[in-house]
Amino acid sequence: MNDQLVIAGRAFRSRLIVGTGKYRSFQEMVRAHEASGAEMVTVAVRRVNLTDRSKESLLDHIDCSKFFILPNTAGCYTAEEAIRTARLGREVGLSEWVKLEVIGDQQTLFPDTEELVRATKVLVKEGFIVLPYTNDDLIVARKLIDAGAAAVMPLGAPIGSGMGIQNEANIRILRERVTEVPLIVDAGVGIASDATVAMELGADGVLMNTAIAEAQDAVLMAEAMRHAVEAGRKAYLAGRIPKKLYASASSPLAGAVR
Repeated sequence: MNDQLVIAGRAFRSRLIVGTGKYRSFQEMVRAHEASGAEMVTVAVRRVNLTDRSKESLLDHIDCSKFFILPNTAGCYTAEEAIRTARLGREVGLSEWVKLEVIGDQQTLFPDTEELVRATKVLVKEGFIVLPYTNDDLIVARKLIDAGAAAVMPLGAPIGSGMGIQNEANIRILRERVTEVPLIVDAGVGIASDATVAMELGADGVLMNTAIAEAQDAVLMAEAMRHAVEAGRKAYLAGRIPKKLYASASSPLAGAVR
């Protein structure tokens, strides 16, 4: 019960973070969020109507008494763009937290890590709690931590690909070497087993959007992801048995009646 995800001093009972894009309707999104058990949802600042409050907005469908809003800088391709977007999110009252995305390639949506580190330094100095979306590179992770990032969020596979964790070795290395801040796998999850694998590798949390929003039954998939993250976390804490080349009897013969 005390095993919580703590980011920048704030505790969350759920280790699943979900998005708000790609749903077929706001109503479906609301039901999926409830089923996921998540306490934090990401909102793309540049895709939300922040000026004309007379029109329906995504924010009208998020209960802020239940969910913590994490603004993100989706769609930004330079540090300057991302910094301006983060500032806008804070100015309109969304949050001083930001999921920082600085994309370097339009087709793969891989991050531009040089610009990402630069934007992180600026935003941290301005008082933001920065959670950067990055690749699964230890060196970049160390630079982001040195820059003041409150978490490191490596991709498991390209955004929206649904391919699952493609480089388990890198996630394991990150888990061993990133101890100062939470390690949250962000992007690439397709199905519940992918989320479980991420948690079994030692991730502190998983962030996903497409895997839930574009599932044939988004609400049911959200529920599955909730249980998958919980199961993976428990398995990691429990400690798996070592792999062996040969069999090991479940009922040892030592002491058996002969």
